[in-house]
This record gives sequence, C-alpha cells and structure tokens, in this order.
Amino acid sequence: MAAIPGAAGAARARGVDRVVDILDQLHAARRPMTMRELIDATGAPRSSIYELVTILTDAGWLETAADGSVFFGRVMHYYGADYALHNDLIRRAHQTILELVRKYDETTQLCILEGNKYTVVLSETSGTRPFNVSSEIGVKVPIPWTATGRLLLGHLGADEIRALIPSEDFVLENGQRIEFDDFLRDVKNSAGQGYCCTEGLSHAFRYCMAAPILGRTGQSIAALCFMTSRDVDPHKRSAMLEDLIASSKALSEPSSRF
Repeated sequence: MAAIPGAAGAARARGVDRVVDILDQLHAARRPMTMRELIDATGAPRSSIYELVTILTDAGWLETAADGSVFFGRVMHYYGADYALHNDLIRRAHQTILELVRKYDETTQLCILEGNKYTVVLSETSGTRPFNVSSEIGVKVPIPWTATGRLLLGHLGADEIRALIPSEDFVLENGQRIEFDDFLRDVKNSAGQGYCCTEGLSHAFRYCMAAPILGRTGQSIAALCFMTSRDVDPHKRSAMLEDLIASSKALSEPSSRF
C-alpha cells in the first residue's frame, strides 16, 4: 500500500504550487518583478518566496537583476525551444507563417484557445509595414475580441459557450458590448464557411482573417491568422484569404497536435 503523504508531502506540494504561481505571475506581468511584488501577487510567505527564487535562480530558471528584480532565466528559453522543435504542428506552422509573411508582407499568427481565453502561439511580421499587433505571444485575450475565437468554438452548443465565456469578456476595449446572440451567429457562420473575418474589434482600423487547423477528430484545435489593416486592397485581401485557407488545410494533417 502506498504511503499517505504527511506534513512533509503536503509542504512539498505547496512548494510546487508556489513555483507554478511565481512563473505564472512573471508571465502575466511580462516584465521583471521585485520580490515585494512577487510576495504580494502570490500571497505566499516572504521566506518561502525568497527560498524558492534562490533555488530557481541557481537552476537557471530565473535571473535576478542588479536592482533585485526577478525574471525568467535562459534555461526557460531552452525549454521553450525544445518544445517548439519537437511539437510537429508548431514546427510546420512556423515555416508556413514565414512563407505567408514573405509573400504578403502582413503579420501572420498561429492562435489557440487557452482555457476561456484566446492566445497567440507564434507571430511573425516583416517589419516593413508599421503595425501594432494587438496581442503578444502567450497573452490571454477575451475570445469575443477575435476572429479565431469564433472559429474555435464551432463544436460547442449555445449553453456551453455561454458557460465558457465570462460576461465581461463581451465588452470590447472601446466599451462596446457584443451581444451574445450576434456572437453565437458569428460562431455558427464561421463553422459553416470554414473561415472568419472581423473588422474593428480589437482595434478600430484592424482587419483579421482566420482559418481553422483541424485535429484528428476533425475539431478545430488552432487557427492560422492574418492581422492587417482595413484599407488593404480587396484583391490582395481575397488572395490572402485563399492562401490562408489552403495553408490551414495543409496543416490539418492527422499528426497535428498540441
């Protein structure tokens, strides 16, 4: 019979939870944090945070700056590189994205759902066209703000979608509220046509295109996206959408996974 964890086991479990919390807080902040900020953000005892930061710094997971602030260390970059190298979909999608950027000179992204939010996994831009990308890699954004979100919910029913998305996420940055019935209609239309285009949601002058990447079960597991401006020539926009759909279908092989 397996031993029942005692106080030591419980303490170790709390330590693991606190390590995860520290990493989550740094990712959410996307900048170095002071020890005081980490203590306040995690709610953990001061002594525990100092001890864990010391351990993680020695392991290379974290780095401490001269001013005492803490951020991710180089070892975390190595781990991420290993994941990208061995994840079949990310590896193939990255090459596809680079080709689309070279061809159209527009920001191109690989996007997924992360819980009840949308996030960008890969993003590339040529840099020759000034463009303010609305979301950076790993930053969680409300689903209704995106074309991708509408595509990735096509397998859910109305009640499931309502339960998934917090009410406040239907309010855009400009204060405008998206009505649930309108959003649901977009979800169903996007599922039927196999792509989604939105204008002016996350930014007044932004035009977004998304096409689904299907997994083994035929369900959307990710989306390939163009983030461009509303003044793009209609002929170019049509060609971009055609290529986006074809590229997403090519990525939708049985081996596609996250």
